[in-house]
Amino acid sequence: MTGRTPWTRGAGGVVAAVLFALTACSAPGGEDSDAAHDSLVVGIATEPDSLSPLLGYGKDGNSKIFDGLLRHDADLQLTPALATELPEVSEDGLTYTYRLRDDVEFSDGDPLTAEDVVFTYRTILDPDTNYPYKDELDAIEDVTAEDDHTVVFTLGYPYAPFADRTVLPIASASAAGDQDVNTGSYNTEPVGTGPYVLTGWTPGERITLEANPDYWGGEPEVRRLTMAVIPDDDVRATRLRSGDLDAAVLPPNLAEGFADAEGMVTHETESADFRAVTLPTGNPVTGDRDIRRALDLAVDRELMVDSILTGAGHAAYGPIPVTSPWFAEGTERPHDPAAAGRLLDEAGWTVGDDDVRQREGQRAAFTLWYPAGDRLRQEHALAYATDAGEIGVDITVESGSWEVIEGRLTEDAVLSGGGNPADPDFDLYGLLYSDLAGDGWNNMGQYDNPEVDEQLDLARRTADRDERQAAYDRVQRELADNPGYTFLTHIDHVYVMADHWDGVTTQPEPHDHGLGHGPWWNVEDWRIRT
Repeated sequence: MTGRTPWTRGAGGVVAAVLFALTACSAPGGEDSDAAHDSLVVGIATEPDSLSPLLGYGKDGNSKIFDGLLRHDADLQLTPALATELPEVSEDGLTYTYRLRDDVEFSDGDPLTAEDVVFTYRTILDPDTNYPYKDELDAIEDVTAEDDHTVVFTLGYPYAPFADRTVLPIASASAAGDQDVNTGSYNTEPVGTGPYVLTGWTPGERITLEANPDYWGGEPEVRRLTMAVIPDDDVRATRLRSGDLDAAVLPPNLAEGFADAEGMVTHETESADFRAVTLPTGNPVTGDRDIRRALDLAVDRELMVDSILTGAGHAAYGPIPVTSPWFAEGTERPHDPAAAGRLLDEAGWTVGDDDVRQREGQRAAFTLWYPAGDRLRQEHALAYATDAGEIGVDITVESGSWEVIEGRLTEDAVLSGGGNPADPDFDLYGLLYSDLAGDGWNNMGQYDNPEVDEQLDLARRTADRDERQAAYDRVQRELADNPGYTFLTHIDHVYVMADHWDGVTTQPEPHDHGLGHGPWWNVEDWRIRT
């Protein structure tokens, strides 16, 4: 890792069957004994589509069922996991050599070898594999096994954050190699080397894990781990208060309600997790540069931080947080609705009789979607629409499932989220690179800026820190001049949980949080308080 400052700060309905399972698995209000606390039931908002790393599960680490060659510590520094030490890197930055531990077995008893690492990366890079983040591994030219415990990666160009990509979980070649990688049973019945073993998964309801007694890092004291999938923020808060859950991720305003709850503790951590509005290039309103710039000035970010996040976050001016050493100073945009109005006047967007601007018969109006049940995104969307209305831009706010929203990406705006604190490339490339427009959830706004593309390519193909900083500064300034998104806030992740364990801490977090990220990122190291 380079140039990092520490970020961490201490701090839908559910069917009856799910509630029964949760109550049976945990007793947050039960007797105070080791046995009562050797299980953990966590309420999370979302679940993965697959539990196979070959399709993207756990790519940023903390997968619980698997390990990577490396892992992140509490400060996001890289440390060895399946590797015995950090990689040996050639002088030209094109070769990374990893030595593997010789005492690791998969949960089915097969030993880990270098061939499993080769299988994992080659399968992911296979064009027929539906791995949604292939661009993140674009630098890899080849991966080979030098012997049973030595793996060599050869890169096509010196990709500075490559070691950070090797937190990616390693799959078992023997368990997954003879089946269809996209549809096979390994996606729901994974075999890994991690501290926990999957014992059940009911999609849309819960994922259950048991401690791996043969884990190379030692058997965890928390023996049972249940992730209850509860998309609705209010329902998670209610279930936590009733004792059905031991812990939950909550929006800051709901977490405040637990401030005085006996036996509960709140953990808060800064993150790279942003909320932003996509502005589709193909829409005649959101694709207009003057509309985009006006909306950027109209939005009151600080008020959103204070009122929606109750102070647990920061104003966002791009995907890189203002607290990051990579943030380009001077790209902050003021809240200035008067300037926004003048900009639109000069661009020919005049206010009509209905107080909505129009130009050449086109009303300055569009639809903004957010996922149903996500209170935080709903509140951001409504605040954004209110601010836009003050400058004569009419936004209709709608909610729906992600399946519905996905079909509207090219036409309508979406209250989106994303972010990764490890390296700027992890944020910026998939979000802004024009060739990725329409590639799943990449570049959702179809952003197309040749200068941004050039700088993103330059930054990911040099190991020189100063060159990378200059390129990312240029990207951020281009984005301020022609914003393909209106970035609103960076959100501190807030978790409320029973206070029964020692060793609980947090990390700076990416957008994806709940299953692998949260205070339970290192649950295998917790100790039951006696």
